[in-house]
Amino acid sequence: MAFQLTSEFLEHIEQLIARKDRNAIRKSFEDFHFADVAEILEELDSEEATYLIKSLESVITSEALMEVDDDVREKILERLSPKEIARELAEMDTDDAADVVSELDADIQKKVIDRIEDEEHAADIVELLKYDEDTAGGLMAKELVKVKETWTTAGCVREMRRQAKNVTRVHSIYVVDKEGKLKGRLSLKDLLTAPEKARISDIYIPKVDFVDVHTEGEEVARIMQRYDLEAIPVVDDRGILVGRVTIDDIVDFIREEAEKDYQMAAGISSDVEADDSIFKLTKARLPWLIIGMFGGLGAASIIEQFNGAMGDFIILLSFVPLIQATAGNVGVQSSAIVVQGIANDSIDGNILQRLFKEFLLGLINGIAIAFIAFLVTHFLFQTQYILSITIGIALISVIIMAALIGTFIPIFLDKRGIDPAVATGPFITTSNDVFGILIYFLIAKLILGF
Repeated sequence: MAFQLTSEFLEHIEQLIARKDRNAIRKSFEDFHFADVAEILEELDSEEATYLIKSLESVITSEALMEVDDDVREKILERLSPKEIARELAEMDTDDAADVVSELDADIQKKVIDRIEDEEHAADIVELLKYDEDTAGGLMAKELVKVKETWTTAGCVREMRRQAKNVTRVHSIYVVDKEGKLKGRLSLKDLLTAPEKARISDIYIPKVDFVDVHTEGEEVARIMQRYDLEAIPVVDDRGILVGRVTIDDIVDFIREEAEKDYQMAAGISSDVEADDSIFKLTKARLPWLIIGMFGGLGAASIIEQFNGAMGDFIILLSFVPLIQATAGNVGVQSSAIVVQGIANDSIDGNILQRLFKEFLLGLINGIAIAFIAFLVTHFLFQTQYILSITIGIALISVIIMAALIGTFIPIFLDKRGIDPAVATGPFITTSNDVFGILIYFLIAKLILGF
């Protein structure tokens, strides 16, 4: 049965913490999953959460620390000594431990690393800190099971038992040569059915998907998704096996990237949380709002240029919101599909083919929208035929323009190594608003002759 956190249980834990009753706390959490402990930690204040961490076994709290929100973990770590942090890191996989250490101040990092008793574990953490966090090297864990191609199956089984003690889940068995270079993978079935004196070199599978330490996280995710992998080995520049990226690591990465892209699409320039300070939230939102403001001023300037010349056609101003809304919506739709296609590596053909396809799509949608707008403006607003026709033609032109802009900009940015997510949201909407208004009045001037 799934754990349900109740106010009564939370109050009970708070009382135990207030009494400093560690024995009762440990007893209360005897059968708890680390995810449930994490949920409770997030409901406590920082001082209470820190005391709970100190009271429970590190084998549970180390996992729980990786489940809580980054801000919660940061506040807890600030209240732990380097020795206490090192105790938590000792129970973590190297990739999780490296993530925690990277969040610490530089002076604290060294003190924590120096207090980790397992020197090999500490060295692995330091090695992972060298890699960019969004690459395979930054995502990988050092824990894995590897065997040498020269071993016999009997010797292989003995060595695997020793290695598996430090590996939470054995997804695959990797085969290396005497220098540690990745050669292939070993099927557990083949290992169990082979004669005891058989060599691993005779039974291993040479075909194995792998990435190097510098492979971007998005590419790692794409490969794992394409080949339905639970884990993928990571090699260095010399082809030596140095770690593996597991499915849980890549899922966390994908979720974080999706959150960043969603915020960027909404016009938030950095990764923020709802509980962040007003200053940090303002800093993240304000730049795009300023861009939007200048876009609005640009549109107002265009309207002002035509305002005096419209004369009897002043009613055209009433349909400016229709033009802006349509342009913005079409642009965001087109860019969202393209950004998604880039992320999934499903964009086929060159940019001209993609733009031509969007042109045809914009033309069809534009004609449909323009026809509806013509009927509504003429019969409901009782505008003249020529005005309704003008609005309809402007809508077709604006929709085509917005579709092309929404398609071109993400592809253009992606080809230059820039995250295409920056092209969505306010940027696309603002640019389409300005160009949409300009096209609207230019077409109106051309047809109506004011």
